[in-house]
Amino acid sequence: MRVGSGDPKTLIDFVAAKLSLSRRAAKAVIDQRRVWVNRKCVWMARSRLVAGDVVETAGAVPKPPKKTHVRIIWEDDRYLVCDKPAGVTSCGDEKSVEAILREQCGNARLEAVHRLDRDTTGCLLVAKDPEAKEAAVEVFKARKVLKIYRAVVAGRMRYAHLTIDSPLDGQEALSRVSKEAEGDDASLLRIRIETGRTNQVRRHLASVRLPVVGDRVFGMKKARDPRLMQVPRQMLHAATLELPNPLDSHGEIKAHSPLPADFRAALKLFGMGRR
Repeated sequence: MRVGSGDPKTLIDFVAAKLSLSRRAAKAVIDQRRVWVNRKCVWMARSRLVAGDVVETAGAVPKPPKKTHVRIIWEDDRYLVCDKPAGVTSCGDEKSVEAILREQCGNARLEAVHRLDRDTTGCLLVAKDPEAKEAAVEVFKARKVLKIYRAVVAGRMRYAHLTIDSPLDGQEALSRVSKEAEGDDASLLRIRIETGRTNQVRRHLASVRLPVVGDRVFGMKKARDPRLMQVPRQMLHAATLELPNPLDSHGEIKAHSPLPADFRAALKLFGMGRR
């Protein structure tokens, strides 16, 4: 959308007018870092525009699932692992995966043991009662959990394997990265994290100039490649979760989540086909 001489000159008003949105809805789109001005990501709602500026919005907003079903991929009497969709928080509000599962399973005591970012998909461990959660948290603290992510990143990793151990927020952080595929100026990576710092995968990959495609917080702020604006969210997926069952000394929790449709579409967009 090119800004004309008679168009609103603040970003929020321009987006509202051009997309037929309320100002509140327009601000939400801007806050989600889905608006680009002259291929630069802009998230200040009152940013000034001038005639000739080109305003674009990144791909469609990932829609949260209807509040009727979240897929469960592993379950026993005390725990479940669900396949978290994009566009919804893990816990903490009435529209979260935790809240959906409480209603879906008829158990108001369900609690997420850990968190995934709003737009990260995949394996999320949920405890069915407070005692189960407390026991699982201790397993996480003891670093007995295998967590493997897959990510589409901008650029090509020079090596087959890479260890990133730069601290985050003053705390030890360790990510082990392997290259699975290369495409047109993008790569598919496998990341095993051995610590659980906030936004660890996204921050670590950005620190080595391999930002997650679609990450508009820690990723690229300038879209030199127009394909980057077609990706609706950060392409980060929690593919595998494994840990000893906290309440069964002979049991294990093992779950795997297949790549979601928008992730596969991003792979195709960057020439990596089906995975």
